[in-house]
Amino acid sequence: MKWTWFCIAGILLFIPLLSDGRLMELEILEERPFANGESFGEKGPYEILIARASFAADPTAPANQAIIDLDKAPKDERKLVHYYADVCILKPVAMEKGNGVILYDVNNRGNKLALRFFNDAPGNANELDHAGNGFLMRHGYTVVWCGWIAEIRPGDSLMRLHAPVATDENQDITGLIRTEIVTNTPTTVMPVKWNDVHGSYEPTETGLKEAVLTWRLRESDMRIPIPRDQWNLEVIASEKVEETQILPLLNLHIPAGFRPGYIYELIYEGKGPIVQGLGFAVMRDLISWLRASVDQHNPLLVQEGQIGIQLAYAFGISQSGRFLRDFLYQGFNADEDGQRVFDAIMPTVAGGGRGSFNHRFAEPTWTNMQHLGHSYPADRFPFTYTDATDPFSGKVDGLLRQSVKTNTAPKIFQVDSSAEYWSRSGSLSHTDPSGTADALVPENVRFYLMAGSQHGYGAFPPKQGIEQHPTNPLDYRPILRALLVALDQWTREGKNPPPSLYPRIDSATLVDWKQKSVGFPYLPGTRFPEVIQQPGWFDYGPEFEFSGIVSIQPPVSKGVYKVLVPKTDEDGNDSAGIRLPEIAVPIGTYTGWNLRCASAGAENELVDLAGSFIPFAKTKVEREKTGDPRLSLEERYKTFDEYVNRFQSAANQLVADRYLLIDDANKLIADCERFKEFFNGN
Repeated sequence: MKWTWFCIAGILLFIPLLSDGRLMELEILEERPFANGESFGEKGPYEILIARASFAADPTAPANQAIIDLDKAPKDERKLVHYYADVCILKPVAMEKGNGVILYDVNNRGNKLALRFFNDAPGNANELDHAGNGFLMRHGYTVVWCGWIAEIRPGDSLMRLHAPVATDENQDITGLIRTEIVTNTPTTVMPVKWNDVHGSYEPTETGLKEAVLTWRLRESDMRIPIPRDQWNLEVIASEKVEETQILPLLNLHIPAGFRPGYIYELIYEGKGPIVQGLGFAVMRDLISWLRASVDQHNPLLVQEGQIGIQLAYAFGISQSGRFLRDFLYQGFNADEDGQRVFDAIMPTVAGGGRGSFNHRFAEPTWTNMQHLGHSYPADRFPFTYTDATDPFSGKVDGLLRQSVKTNTAPKIFQVDSSAEYWSRSGSLSHTDPSGTADALVPENVRFYLMAGSQHGYGAFPPKQGIEQHPTNPLDYRPILRALLVALDQWTREGKNPPPSLYPRIDSATLVDWKQKSVGFPYLPGTRFPEVIQQPGWFDYGPEFEFSGIVSIQPPVSKGVYKVLVPKTDEDGNDSAGIRLPEIAVPIGTYTGWNLRCASAGAENELVDLAGSFIPFAKTKVEREKTGDPRLSLEERYKTFDEYVNRFQSAANQLVADRYLLIDDANKLIADCERFKEFFNGN
């Protein structure tokens, strides 16, 4: 057994290198009190552990066969591939006081989000400097984060995966890289990725010379080439850190200027594909070790030889939720010993997609939306947990096929906002690919729509930027807290969860997305969407399906899958799903869509993932003057007090049905005062 040493706050610690060929070493780099040592009732104080986990993967192991290009990564004398990842653990100081459950928060582009979404924690969530309402701590969870994205660049406490580069017998592997860029304001330079947090694959010498740049206003428009002498690609190189590659920054310069709203598509030859599929393995192997190892250096032991963890749940927001869906699909919920990794998962605002997580030149940050990124390999068959037939390829497959075979399927709560149905192919997660029938829902799966919400939780008062309407202010986080409690009770105690609440074809609450079918009222000054995100079946080349090699850029579409959206009531609010009091007793219309304004370009295309808020008129005279068909506030509620009473009744019903916790219901009722301004002068 080898040993390593390091110093923490003046204390010399020795931790042995483990020898199981999976997690090789866990280095605790820093240990500090959480939230200034605050005690969370009977659970006591919490502490933060900052660590680095080193792994070794065997390319020949059956559990690793799905990892693209693992066999092409550098190996040691035992033919193992080494890599490491940043780790953060937030745990009770006294593990015996915890609830015995790991809540693994799949970081989103390196960001820790669990405290923001469950604890309402303010500030920089990555610094873990605020407990917020203390929800997760009061329930005794041990929260774990681990880096899984290799394109993330160092900084701002972001979680990173330090993965090797694949080569062909030590020779560079090259391939076509494609990226789309849209700006909302005039500029002459744009990062090829969203910002300087994300690196890009380095262009080859040929790639710099022969790169192709086109522009078009909308996805379906013809691509117009921009002459090579009218633009320049700047490469800001990065050095290796401990033998792992930091991807360079790429900036695209157009001296004549980018036009707002236009889609600029860059295709170039790149080199050095990172073995990104190890992101699945790092999550699998870390959690498997933390929950099962009695090694004395496992920080989650209650005492020597006694495991402090009995269950593990995974939570993922947006990209992270898609990662969880793909994690299941590719068979990683079984560890190398065939044991279940996660007992329950909660993909949230993930829609029907998966992601660019495990193929050659994978770029996890990219997704598919209506105006940008339409043809990245993210939203692709299969979409449903049960098996379905792809109408384009004839393939029969489902997300749970692998875990059913290994008897490792977890309990699943898939929770989506209304925006996923417009921007993220949400309906395909629970219909057939042709959008003609509801899919069968396995016994271990529940679906919940947070009615009337946008992708990210909203805030009051509503704001407006590039959108035609103020953005949706609905804060759906109270629903997530109630559902986590229900998921825990289902998993730990066998108590049936609250019934699925989501739009369905058989109840006529999931319908075609045109306005007449949706039933959305015709409102003065409001334009209903004439576009929606519809995922396509794309041909990425003959080697993509089995080898993960993209050879056709841009990919060729052979058709689109049919998406549907929630039907609305006469006010334009979703009729199905979990209707928070703001939706059940509304002061306006809350949507899962918003449209780009003229100044941002591409007018009337969807604003990615944003919703709208369209308030009711205060009086009957006011609404009749503008032609608004929705009842005014004075016609709905005689007084503000009546509104509050009805709001309270709606909240109490959600508590009774287990979609809302009593503490959150009381807070929502107390916060009704903020809506009083809408009634002033009524």
